[in-house]
Order: sequence, then structure tokens, then C-alpha cells
Amino acid sequence: MQKTADEVTVKQVHIKDDFWSEIQNRIINVVIPFQERVLNDEVEGVAKSHAIENFRIAAGIHTGEFYGMVFQDSDVAKWLEGVAYSLTVKPDAALEKRADEIIDIIEKAQQPDGYLNTYFTIKEPEHRWQNLQECHELYCAGHMMEAAVAYYQATGKDKLLHVMERMADHIISRFGEGKERGIPGHQEVEIGLMKLYRVTGKEKYKDMARFFLEERGKNPNYFYEEKQKRGWIHFGQYGMDPLDTKYAQVYKPIYEQDKAVGHAVRATYMYTAMADLAGEDNDEKLYQACKRLWNNIVNQRMYLTGGIGSTTDGEAFSEDYDLPNDMAYAETCASIAMVFFAKRMLNIEPDGIYADIMERELYNGTISGIQLDGKRYFYVNPLEVQPGISGKVFGYRHVLPERPGWYECACCPTNLVRLMTSLSAYAWSEGKDTIYSHLFMGQEADLGKAKIQVESQYPWEGKVVYHIEPKQNEFTVAIHIPGYIKQKEHHLKVTVNGESVCIACALRKGYLYLNQIWKDGDTVEITFDMPVREVFANSKVRDDEGCVALMRGPVVYCFEGVDNDGDVQSLRIPENVVAEAVLCEEGKLAGMMLLNVKGYRIHTSETLYSEERPTKEKETLTAIPYYAWANRGENQMRVWMHGLNEN
Repeated sequence: MQKTADEVTVKQVHIKDDFWSEIQNRIINVVIPFQERVLNDEVEGVAKSHAIENFRIAAGIHTGEFYGMVFQDSDVAKWLEGVAYSLTVKPDAALEKRADEIIDIIEKAQQPDGYLNTYFTIKEPEHRWQNLQECHELYCAGHMMEAAVAYYQATGKDKLLHVMERMADHIISRFGEGKERGIPGHQEVEIGLMKLYRVTGKEKYKDMARFFLEERGKNPNYFYEEKQKRGWIHFGQYGMDPLDTKYAQVYKPIYEQDKAVGHAVRATYMYTAMADLAGEDNDEKLYQACKRLWNNIVNQRMYLTGGIGSTTDGEAFSEDYDLPNDMAYAETCASIAMVFFAKRMLNIEPDGIYADIMERELYNGTISGIQLDGKRYFYVNPLEVQPGISGKVFGYRHVLPERPGWYECACCPTNLVRLMTSLSAYAWSEGKDTIYSHLFMGQEADLGKAKIQVESQYPWEGKVVYHIEPKQNEFTVAIHIPGYIKQKEHHLKVTVNGESVCIACALRKGYLYLNQIWKDGDTVEITFDMPVREVFANSKVRDDEGCVALMRGPVVYCFEGVDNDGDVQSLRIPENVVAEAVLCEEGKLAGMMLLNVKGYRIHTSETLYSEERPTKEKETLTAIPYYAWANRGENQMRVWMHGLNEN
């Protein structure tokens, strides 16, 4: 196995896209400043954070007690990473100065031996490294490593990078062959170590990542033995069960795992690091393990929206085809992790099966986690809500019908910031002879072989134009054509300088390979129709049996009560649906394509049960993009709608 392509950095690509630039600008202008105030406890009416104050106390600048979750440091790390990426999108000297000041505090909080963690520095220094299962020291370290690398790449400043090299060296001095054979309770440090390796070139960081990955599952009872040895737990009676080997993905060594199990975010962070290491070391055995896990997620354990982790019990994967809509967990962080995983797989093998899922996550399961104004967030992303039940009744309390302003456990809001500001890193990869375009985003890319400007009307219209300015004469441009686009059904047409391309000749594994002698001014134009598509679930998904969902382009649609007389439960979608995409010109959904759907409303007897057959009435129904639901007050919502045979 040979890795096909390398990462393209955020500094090489600038997004200029009607859809994504609006989101990035909102993140930079609204969300980052808002989250900075939250992290500094300056916003009333939201859950207290205290995250930056914890670093001030650990640094000896202030006195006080630690407050928050044991992994509170990670909120600061993810926010800093997002800030770093934002500075490549929109330079901001004042924001950079404030970030520098926070990094100064972090440096002061680091202990003489390189250790960095505010909880244990302030509260329980005698318990450092004794509870890897619950206390997330390695998880926090991994996130801060990612922040350090991002900040160095964005600004050239290496203070935080050196801080995290010292922390990584401290970790290496403690764990590994011939030392303590520990593993992270919450995977993440493996991703951070791989990034640290890549930016420094120091093999010891990659070796440490490999140790943590390969050590996992060698002793499935590691966390139980750790608990017995230390004799204390962090989370009291609600602590994690050290004998639940699937929850922590320790039930088998990573090379033998073939089912996505346990906590969905932890698992997918691990799969991301596995794919990263497999590509870096050309490890075919590890890549095959990644493919097995990928296929299990995508083909048996993923919602239409890209959500993963279907049960609130452990924020975890359940069983194959167990995908309840109104009890879904589908954590925002898990969808973000799938973007990470997909991109690492694409670097190994450009294949539409990975790019299609990355696209689905970006347009649906990730951005549904943030309100359109950027001020409120979903942790859980259901596919159906019923006010009065969702968020209130036992079994449904995690399914909120409206986004809260913040969370005591605020992993998702800061995770969204770092993903949305780093979008450009997911648009391309570059190999020895080929440039790979993964996403139809409007942008300007300064790559090794060419400068490429992309004009895009996606996801609302099917037209994308690539303007090529080559730096060398001959190379291949490989463009991902989303899997839903069928040449005849969507009237797919590709031209190079106005000349039609034989699509069947050039299309391989979802990528259109265009090889020629390029010259300045060359253009590649891709056009296709975007009809509304009906989607049906496998009959093994019992919650979706007899139902249909609607998509247009990469966007999943849903029905809300506010558009449909307050009641979506009585709506039915007929076979061979007739639907029209219409541009919304006002209100909170302005600029989005909505769907007018020819359907029915079912009328039943007012009694609880009746022998009278329900009647149906024709009605024009309205569907909106799934990511935009819950922005207009509390009301019903459904993605999967009951079908109706009109005969």
C-alpha cells in the first residue's frame, strides 16, 4: 500500500463560496468572540465555563478552586485551534494578541516536568496519571497539541508548540515499551501526536501514537486493573464501567476490530488516528482494519444525516440497523469526527465512498449542531421531535426541541469552531502527479502544481467551474463527482475549455481524472441537474419501514410544524413524489432552497381508536434543509415521512 496524497494546509486555500463563506464569517465574527466571553465567564444566563480561569489559577496568576468537568482544558484548546484557523481566513491582530496572552498563561501553567493539566495541578496533584479511564489527561493533551500545531502553522509562533512538545516528551517518558503500558480512556492524543510528528518531523511522536493505538485491546481488562490499583473513581456512582470493554474499544486489538462499538466520538477519533498512521507508514493491515470499521459505520450504523452513535446510553453505537429517529443521540462531535476519519481515508485512497460521506457530514450532521445566528448549539441531533415528549419524557430527555445557549460539557460548540474555520483543509489533497478536489466549494487554492480558482453555486445549483493556472505543464486534476449524480438522470456534463469530456472514460471510483498539458486560462466546467430524490431505508431499520426521506443535492430535508399547520405527524408522501425547489427570499431561512411537495394530510377520528378508515386530503407540504431546523421556535420535526400508496 502506498499513500496517494498529502494534506493541503489551510493557508493554501481560501474559501470564497456563497454557502460556506457565510458560515465561516458568522463563526469568526459572532461565534469565536461569543465563546471567548463564555470561556472567560462573561456571558450571563449560560452554563459557567471557568476554563481560562482554571489556567490562570494553575499558573499562579490568580487564586481559587478548579471548576468544571475534568476535561475543561479541552474547551480552551479547541477554541484556540479554531482561532488559529480563523486567522488564515480573516487576519485579526487584536484577536491574535488575546490568543497570545492566553498561550502565555498556558505556558505558565505548565509544570517543571512538562505536565500540563489544570484539574490535577490545582485539585489533585497526587492523583496524576492514576485514572486514565475517566480523567482525560491524554485527551486534553491531544487537543492542546492540535491547537499548538494549528497556531504555529497559522502564525509562525512556536511558544505553544514548544509547550506541547514538552508535554509530549513527558508522556513519552512515562508510557511505552518497558514503561507504564497505559492507554487513553478517551482517544484523541493519538491525533495530536500525529500532527506534532508531521510538523516537527520527530519520529518519537508518531511512535508514541502507534504505541497507544496498538496497546489498546491487548489487555481488555486494563481499566479494571487500573481501578483496582488506584482504589478511587472520579465520577462517583455514575462512573464508567471498567468491565465494559466495548464502550472503550478495548474488546480486541485494533487490527481485529470490525464493528464500531462504544462511545462514538472516542471510537471515531481512534479510527481517524488509525487511518492517519496507516497512510503515513503505508500500513496495509491497519488500513484494512480502518476499511472494515468504515464499512460497518456507513452501511449499518449511520443515520441519513450522517449522525452516528444512536443511543444515549454511553453516547454510543448500538447494534446494526438500530437507528431510532426520535431517540437518536447522533452527537455533533461524532459527525465532526467522521469528517476527520473520511479525510484521512481519502489521503490514502481517493475514493468517492469517503468523499460522499465527508460531504454528507458537512452539509447535514455537523452544521445542524449550531443555530443559524451562531449563538446556540445542539449536542444531540435527532431526526424527529415531538414537543411535550422530546426533552421531557424519560428516554427522550436528551432530545431537545431547541438548542441551548451553552453546556456544562461544551465539547461540541468549540469543536464546530475548529471544523468550520479549517474547511479549506478538507477541499483538496495533492499527490505526486495528481491534484484531488474533494468538495464543490468556491475557493482560491494555491497548490504545488497549480493555482486553481473554483466558482460554485453548490449546494443549491449544479454548476461548478475550475479555472486552472498551472505551475508545471502536465499533471492530473481529479475531481470528486458526488455518488448521487448519475450521468443520464442528472444530465451530467463536463467540459474542458468548452470541449466535452467522455465521463465514462475518465471516471474512476467517483473521481473524474483529467490529464493534459495545462495552460493559463484553462477551465473545467461541471454542470448537472438537481432533482429532488426519494431515499428509502433498508427494511432492517425498523423505525424507517414504510417511510421516505427527501434529498436534493447533498442536503437532507425535513418537515417542521411551523410550515405545515403545526402538525407533521399526519402528513404523507405519495409514491413518485412531485416536488419543486423554491428559493426562500425572506426570514431566517432566506437564501436556502426549500421544497414544495405534493402530498396528503391524513384525517382520523378524534377518538383514540376507531373502526373508521382515515381519509386523505391533498395538500402542498413544505420541507426545509435539515441543518436549519429548530430556528423558528419549538415545533414538530421529521426527516423520515410516512409514504402513501395513492391507488
